[in-house]
Amino acid sequence: MNDNLIYNPKPRLLTVFTLIVFFFTAILFKFLYVQVISSKKLQARAAEQWYRDLPLVARRGGIYDRNGITLADTATRYTIYVRPNAVENPKEVAAVLSEYAGADYKKIYDKITKKGVGEITVAKKVEKENVLKIVEKNLKGIYVSEDGFRYYPYGDFMTQVLGFTNIDLQGQSGLESYYDKYLTGVNGSVLSEADLIGRGIGGTRYYLPATSGCDLTLTVDFYIQSIVENTIKKAALATKAKRVSCLVMNPTTGEILAMAETPSYDLNNVPRDDLSSLFRYSKNTMVSAVYEPGSTFKILTSAIAIQENAFPETHRFYCAGSRVVDGKKIKCWRSKGHGSQSFAEGVRNSCNCVFMDCALQVGTAKFYEYLKNFGITSKTGIDVTGETSGLTLAENTVKNVDLARIGFGQAVALTPIELAVAASAAINGGEIVTPYLLKSAKDASGRVVKENEPVVKRRVISRETSEKLANILYSVVTEGSGKGAYINGYNIGGKTGTAQKYDEYGRVSSGNYICSFIGFAPADEPRYLCLILVDEPRVSSIFGSTVAAPFVRRVLENVLTLKEVPGLTPETSYQTVQLPDLAGMSAADASALLAQYGLEGIFECDAVVTMQVPAAGQSVVIGSSVLLYTGLEGVNTAEPTAEPYYVTMPSLIGKTALQAHDELKQLGLTMIADPADPFGYVIGQSIYAGTQVEFGSSVTVYFGYSTTGG
Repeated sequence: MNDNLIYNPKPRLLTVFTLIVFFFTAILFKFLYVQVISSKKLQARAAEQWYRDLPLVARRGGIYDRNGITLADTATRYTIYVRPNAVENPKEVAAVLSEYAGADYKKIYDKITKKGVGEITVAKKVEKENVLKIVEKNLKGIYVSEDGFRYYPYGDFMTQVLGFTNIDLQGQSGLESYYDKYLTGVNGSVLSEADLIGRGIGGTRYYLPATSGCDLTLTVDFYIQSIVENTIKKAALATKAKRVSCLVMNPTTGEILAMAETPSYDLNNVPRDDLSSLFRYSKNTMVSAVYEPGSTFKILTSAIAIQENAFPETHRFYCAGSRVVDGKKIKCWRSKGHGSQSFAEGVRNSCNCVFMDCALQVGTAKFYEYLKNFGITSKTGIDVTGETSGLTLAENTVKNVDLARIGFGQAVALTPIELAVAASAAINGGEIVTPYLLKSAKDASGRVVKENEPVVKRRVISRETSEKLANILYSVVTEGSGKGAYINGYNIGGKTGTAQKYDEYGRVSSGNYICSFIGFAPADEPRYLCLILVDEPRVSSIFGSTVAAPFVRRVLENVLTLKEVPGLTPETSYQTVQLPDLAGMSAADASALLAQYGLEGIFECDAVVTMQVPAAGQSVVIGSSVLLYTGLEGVNTAEPTAEPYYVTMPSLIGKTALQAHDELKQLGLTMIADPADPFGYVIGQSIYAGTQVEFGSSVTVYFGYSTTGG
């Protein structure tokens, strides 16, 4: 018999046994996986099914001034929920929610009574008093959770500095963004037991408390900030300016005491639907916008010249109205010049020629070394979003003509905060300090988690140099161009600035200027430094001395009074007189009248006085100067029948748009660029060089890349 035909059950039994073992092993493994490995994950899923989670929104930290006054805080409103399956009396629930939560009775009733509905959000941002009335009814199926929203008690106060949050209370700009990680808390929750259809079944309620964010205390003084806010609004109204900005800082410590801009908007009503306006009005230009400083930059050139002993103290500078550097004529702001003058007199006169001489004497390498040390080429490190750094020409490209212009504040751009910090070093004893807005951050328990203190980065000039400069800048206010900031009974130092603006293509923006004044007090022991910038004023006289200085005076006068800073004693006070109204007089007659008051009249030509600085009625120190503005320079506007005034057309070939514009402007001519968006250099002009052209005429200037020509 063939053995292969004999049936053997052993292999089949073995297979069955193996399958049984495998099956039970799989069951055992699954049991172990569920009970041990995945227990936490499955427990969490079960909890999701058996519990209902109501969020507890963490309070975002508040922002306070140095006196403890609230500038930003998180208020609480409430969200009302309904779980239809837990409702026992739908009509009563719908009626209560309709009365106190603003719900539509029919709509909410239909939702409550509809089958298969889990949870309904009835209303958000419900006021507390209404929530309490709902809770008092003790109706089943109604639940409440807390919601936080950002609240700014003073509306448009410090708009650009404070910044704003989104609907989720995340910082979007300003300090709200910069210190978001400190302000943001950790949300909590309330877990309550429920059955599979969402009805409450009693039992344990789990409570995870929310952790509040840190409270911030700023260096800002609410009362000084209020003075600044009020002043810039008046300045904007008086000058019809595009924008007015101001900061007040302690020049010794770097503490920002006030910072504001106008126009702005109410932080409780952020224009989120108008992104263009939101961006424009949220931008803190004091830290993010660069501009050509003009004469305020002369503070730095003065400090450098004194420190380097560029000229002996006995040196006399002579200004004939211009300097020729690298074969190019650079004019002083006073076309007929200032004549012979000392360095201090040059600063008081804000004479461009003096500062050209100083910069050239120091030399490019050394001058740029000082600019770097003054922080002109780097960010200050202020603790707010959006800071940028200043711009200078590359050192290896700088010619003497460029350095001469930099000396009096052209061909260089910086942010207002850079200028404020650099100027602070010039008058605080010579040290660069880091500006800051945050004093401290404290958690909910009161523990300090971050604290800022004054930081001295480096010494730039000696204390002796700083003291000399402070005295000179004091004389600018008592005797020079800064008289608009003079405050009787106080030592005030400062410097004016009037700077041209450029468009997005780097061209000079005709008729648009930034007028500024930087002042400090007391001059012998500076506690307060104030910088005001008036962007594109629309008034007849566009000078820092007339547009900005009077408002710095207003700020400092109020601050010094508020803080009860001691003034000068009668023995050290200066004798003053009240200025008469000189409008309508000839410049010569006005100057003669001023001499009777013990004052000196400064004017360009003997024409009718259209404006005076300081203004009529202001008190000025006897012996000081009064600026008399008389219309067109060199033209006797008192003679209506006078012959037309002609100037000689210069050659513009090879010049940049900026150079051509400036040269024509100084002659009283207007440049029309062709193309309208000029590039390269001048390759042609509509009026030949040497031609006599009437004052006020327009000249078409053609631009390209060829620089050949005569």
